[in-house]
Amino acid sequence: MSWNPTQNPECPDSGCDALETLIIPRARDLGGFEVRRALPSPKRQMVGPFIFFDQMGPAEFITDGGIDVRPHPHIGLGTVTYLYQGEFEHRDSLGTHQMIYPGEVNWMIAGRGVTHSERTSAETRATRHKLFGIQTWIALPEDHEDMAPDFEHHKKAALPFIEDNGTQARLILGTAYGQQSPVTMPSETFYLDVVLAPGAAFPLPDDHEDRGVYVTEGAIDVAGDVFEAGRMMIFRPGDRITVKAGEQGARLMALGGATMNEGRHIWWNFVSSSKDRIEEAKEAWKAADWQNGPFRLPPGDENEHIPITPELDRTSPGKK
Repeated sequence: MSWNPTQNPECPDSGCDALETLIIPRARDLGGFEVRRALPSPKRQMVGPFIFFDQMGPAEFITDGGIDVRPHPHIGLGTVTYLYQGEFEHRDSLGTHQMIYPGEVNWMIAGRGVTHSERTSAETRATRHKLFGIQTWIALPEDHEDMAPDFEHHKKAALPFIEDNGTQARLILGTAYGQQSPVTMPSETFYLDVVLAPGAAFPLPDDHEDRGVYVTEGAIDVAGDVFEAGRMMIFRPGDRITVKAGEQGARLMALGGATMNEGRHIWWNFVSSSKDRIEEAKEAWKAADWQNGPFRLPPGDENEHIPITPELDRTSPGKK
């Protein structure tokens, strides 16, 4: 989740000539709930504008169990939540109160500053339930970093769906294969949920500069090399890439777009081209002036928030 301390994915070399970087994120157990963080990594900060990539779960909760991500702030980015299983109840400081279910997309632009929370609803907690999904951040272009915050929700039926020769692909963000997602994007990107039947082949879009694949289920073959679930592959620009599902089939997220003009500073939940801007946001959150400061707590979830701990406070924004 977006509030977890940064993990350090491993980046071993690979024999695949088309492969620029292979990332194997370390799994972290958060009390029965597993998270794998692929971005940012030591060798790659971004894939296109994607600067953060977390696999949430799969996890199963007994009665009364669930996720409680208390209100926390963001600047300079957009958050993308996409679920395979389960649900989240999203609230933010814009006044948004939105449930999200599998196949739908929540797109929240933080811009100059927003606060949000994500929790399992009371109805879902009453029964045994599962959670499995992906949460990503999109770094905003410099001329959009201080824009007014915004939120969009799009139902499953609104997202373009492509089906052909054992491949099912849902376009979550951006453009691919002549289709366009309804989600408003400030930069060139593509983001696809792809399900492959056993042996099915899937060509990556070749009209985007930066391209990567993250395997969530099964395994894929790329030029004779096999990559199992929990691997992110980033490919060289310009090469034609086709991935092929293994004997059990596969599910993957394909992502990328235009590279950013420069790296970004990252500290906790803040992303910016300016280290000073991050320090300002940091001090504002510590001040907790919800009436006069730049941050507000989400209506309906105002009784708690995630504080900046002394250990976190001693760290500095990092840039790659």
